[in-house]
Amino acid sequence: MTLEGDYRNTLEALFATAVRFNLPVAVWRLPDSAEIKLCLSLRGVQTLATVPHLEGGLSGFAFYPFQITGNNPAAFINADITFSSLSSKLKFNFKLNENPEYVALVKRLQEYFQKIKDTRSATTWHVNRHVLPTETNKPDFMTVVAKAVRAIEDGLFEKVVLSRTKAYPLETDFNVLQGFCQLQAKYKNAFVSLVSIPEVGTWMGASPEILVQINSKKLFKTVALAGTQPLTPEINPAKARWGQKEIEEQSMVERYILNCFKSIRLREYTEAGPRTVVAGNLMHLRTDFTVDMTQVPFPKLGTDMLTLLHPTSAVCGMPKQPATEFIYQNEGYDRAYYSGFLGPVQVDGESHIFVNLRCLQLFEDLALLYAGAGITAESEPEKEWQETKLKMETMREIMVKKKK
Repeated sequence: MTLEGDYRNTLEALFATAVRFNLPVAVWRLPDSAEIKLCLSLRGVQTLATVPHLEGGLSGFAFYPFQITGNNPAAFINADITFSSLSSKLKFNFKLNENPEYVALVKRLQEYFQKIKDTRSATTWHVNRHVLPTETNKPDFMTVVAKAVRAIEDGLFEKVVLSRTKAYPLETDFNVLQGFCQLQAKYKNAFVSLVSIPEVGTWMGASPEILVQINSKKLFKTVALAGTQPLTPEINPAKARWGQKEIEEQSMVERYILNCFKSIRLREYTEAGPRTVVAGNLMHLRTDFTVDMTQVPFPKLGTDMLTLLHPTSAVCGMPKQPATEFIYQNEGYDRAYYSGFLGPVQVDGESHIFVNLRCLQLFEDLALLYAGAGITAESEPEKEWQETKLKMETMREIMVKKKK
């Protein structure tokens, strides 16, 4: 897919303008939607001490790491300027006469934007120059998986999610917005995002997993998503067969969500599933949980559940504390924003937060891909390695060139 059409030219020019003026920017498309949105902050990135308030307050885009540290802050991109592909119009969410410091900056942004809008020049992105990309080799990953299985057999925890990285060179003419457009065309039913923040860097992904969602009708949703198998031409997803390992892995995530509901004494919810869903070249088991917030006395349900859920057992393990400790001690690299969460907050009256899965980080001339697998007592190291390889496949094919 090429960047034809006015709205794509505008997206590319807006993104390039944000990078040129060292401003944070996010582009995204919700699952099963035709609308691509962008938000750009004029005040730089905000760092928040807690999760964002999903029911009101700040409007923008949240980008949170697996664990907040000095190197990986909780970032929030205020929606000072927004854009929608459906209207093809810029929206300024402030009054210039109330923000005189923005007047000169906005004028410079507009001048640069108009200058480059139709040039079709290659777009750059923010690079985190304090981070060196590191790969996980197969022997090390398989050794840690085997160690995790032994720890499960010894009763230290029931499940742990282990991840790895793989670096691939970028094409010399790689276009970041075209990559985003290709990704959103490939992953119709995923949350597709492109986030670029000074110092933090640039991340792109297609996540199938809702963490917390509140729509304009005050319906809260979260999902339990786990279990993985490849989607092949001869398989009908509606008739997919699942092994005991995958069924138990998914049920653990369900129990984790139900325990979070129990901890706040929420009983009024609906549960649907598990069912098989497709995400790119893979299938997963998914159960949906929904709450009508107009019918329960929990005005901050989304914010409270986000605090309780992250990191979910789908990216960490059960019980959470010993699984997390095992990850920190054995995984061998910094996850940074992989398996954190991200998404629009109070944009057009809705909040959509997703787990940052199926993602990559862009450096100057390479992309670092991330993928993980849930380890249980039935796990086999070779199969877990292959699962992570499958999860990286679509991102690799679209975003980077193959090694010769």
